[in-house]
Amino acid sequence: MGVIEVDRARARGPRLIASRPWADTVLDDAVNALGRGYLEPAIPALVATRGEPEVRALRVEALSRAAVGLSGGIEALVRRDQVNPDLWLWLGRTRVEEAWAIKPDVRARAVQADRVRMFHQAMESAREPLSAAARLSPADPVPWTSMLWLALGLDRPRDEKDSLWQEASRRHRTLYATHYARLVTLSPGWGGTSQEMFDFARRAGAQAVGGDPLSVLLPLAYFEHIAGEGSARSRVWFSYDVQREITAAAGRWHGERGRPHPRAVEAHNAFGAAFYLADMRRPARGHLARTYGRFSTTPWSYLGDPGREYHKACSRLNVITNG
Repeated sequence: MGVIEVDRARARGPRLIASRPWADTVLDDAVNALGRGYLEPAIPALVATRGEPEVRALRVEALSRAAVGLSGGIEALVRRDQVNPDLWLWLGRTRVEEAWAIKPDVRARAVQADRVRMFHQAMESAREPLSAAARLSPADPVPWTSMLWLALGLDRPRDEKDSLWQEASRRHRTLYATHYARLVTLSPGWGGTSQEMFDFARRAGAQAVGGDPLSVLLPLAYFEHIAGEGSARSRVWFSYDVQREITAAAGRWHGERGRPHPRAVEAHNAFGAAFYLADMRRPARGHLARTYGRFSTTPWSYLGDPGREYHKACSRLNVITNG
């Protein structure tokens, strides 16, 4: 599957790599090709993930974000092979990401109606290909996870979002991508409440098995909560009780045992950021050292520019990055 063993990544030493929180050479190569306008290398990268939902969810997400602006080319690929669920899934999720890229800021004093309409039309255009992917691959949870983001963008009724969550989780009970989408859905900023968001994060973390990094939903929930209250620049991010809870959550995740989870680097980013802001230097350093310079947009964007904030944290903790 092209997932790099952690010791190989460590041997190369950390480099500052933006928005690629993974250890997957196949995915790196496909994303690089998309950056040059070549779509074909992404196809085998997606086909190879059939039956591996965690890797599939990560690759679909990353390849779709890298393909923003290239959905027309993916449409041409779909026309050539209309029974390929991977292509339908990639097309649908890319349209979701393209819609998010043009979403107007509703906090602006004047948001033109045509801009809102363009966003909704772009998001709605993802429904048909995602439905086709779900129909062609009935056991695959990833189309349903992508539809959760579609429903979020279109501000669909809560019962529709709940139904999509149930469809996705029924197909894979512990899929990280589905749980993160659900966490955002339950957050106060998207129509939920802090109570149900935290209840969900704690319950998911407690039920996680093996190397599933679902306990990282807890610090992510605190980031969402703080951002929702408009206090992201507060000098005191986490109280002592919260620090203890996040420490316990990190202890429940054994991210380095056996084959690394596809989301391990992403989880180390979140735990590292949380411990850094809590001024808990030793665990912060331990987690950030395991990101190998690959920083994720979330949660660093809560602090400001993700790259700058990540580099600042690593510098203060003496975690060496070359960037």
